[in-house]
Amino acid sequence: MSGQGPLAGMKVIELAHIMAGPACGMMLADMGADVIKVEKPDGDDSRRFLPPDINGESAAYMMMNRNKRGIALNLKTPDAIEVLRKLLDSADVVIENYRHDTMERLGLGYETLRKTNPKLVYCAVSGFGRTGPYAERGGFDLIAQGMSGLMSITGEGPGRPPVKPGAPIADITAGFLAALGCVAAYSHARATGQGQMVDTSLFEAGISLTYWQSAIAFATGEAPGAMGSAHPLNAPYQSFRTRDGWINIGAANQRNWLRLLEVIEAPELTEDPRFSSNFDRINNLQELVPLLESHLEQRDTDDWMVRMQAAGLPAGPVMDICEMHRDPQALARDMIVETDHPVAGAVKAIGLPIKFSDTPGGVVRPAPTLGQHGPEVLSEHGYSQTQIDALTQQGTLIVA
Repeated sequence: MSGQGPLAGMKVIELAHIMAGPACGMMLADMGADVIKVEKPDGDDSRRFLPPDINGESAAYMMMNRNKRGIALNLKTPDAIEVLRKLLDSADVVIENYRHDTMERLGLGYETLRKTNPKLVYCAVSGFGRTGPYAERGGFDLIAQGMSGLMSITGEGPGRPPVKPGAPIADITAGFLAALGCVAAYSHARATGQGQMVDTSLFEAGISLTYWQSAIAFATGEAPGAMGSAHPLNAPYQSFRTRDGWINIGAANQRNWLRLLEVIEAPELTEDPRFSSNFDRINNLQELVPLLESHLEQRDTDDWMVRMQAAGLPAGPVMDICEMHRDPQALARDMIVETDHPVAGAVKAIGLPIKFSDTPGGVVRPAPTLGQHGPEVLSEHGYSQTQIDALTQQGTLIVA
């Protein structure tokens, strides 16, 4: 990873497991940081998210931990704490998603670490943040999605059960927010020599995704509910059934609304007062959707896509995950990449979603096997081979 990406030279210690913290580390690693993932003796819990596996290696673990180096330590031993302390003393960033007092009990809390490494950026990702009445609660994506309001605005509509978005978006968004915070604090530390605490949570990540619905609630005093794939402020802007599948159409402004009517050959709707403006279409959405679908169901999705693209109308098919993996735009943007794992062999992964013209990041290293880089990392931090062998034999350093 030397020289790869705009964060080349940043040293990160990742003390995180499963998703939110590892997503933060993954983004930093994809942008060139040297991320050293420290695991417990039996590894990150996502190593046991099976099935699916590739030659016995967890697909979930490999997805979130590419580009990282791995070391496994038994932090129940004093020697392991000392090894970790040595790694942290020379780090630029540490990421952890333990419960709120775990690092303090290990003697490695932020206030302790900053005394020997004042430039350290300490990133804590938790369920609810490090302050406030819920600070001591554990956090999970499902819980955060429910409490942040996301599940109340997801689903088919009134009277239907709450629905969790298919992706663990609170986890992933928290990881990405943490990565942004790390980069901002790292920039400040490089300018001033002073690190700081970066504190974000799954709860806040979920809240941050409710901008439109919160705007509505602030303005009206009423909580908006679920609307299926429809938009709370624009119409038509949602999924519609075609003859062979589904298509998303964004025809909210007046120009695109008229383009849509021309493409689907529905001139009778042009002068219909129920749909004259976006305001009217929002208020009469239940009547509008079946009328539009009666036209859209006459042709296949691909046929409509050709016609809508020719008309300059925003539209796209609703693809499943495998279809997305094969999409030419996803491939052209290097969003589907492949690494060579020492056990699993050829492994595909999602690429870096940010492109840099001069310092391109990317996925160049597969996820580590358990403890794969332990001897290498300790050697870089001044340990002799004799010391490394001793730590391994006594069970402090785990090398699978």
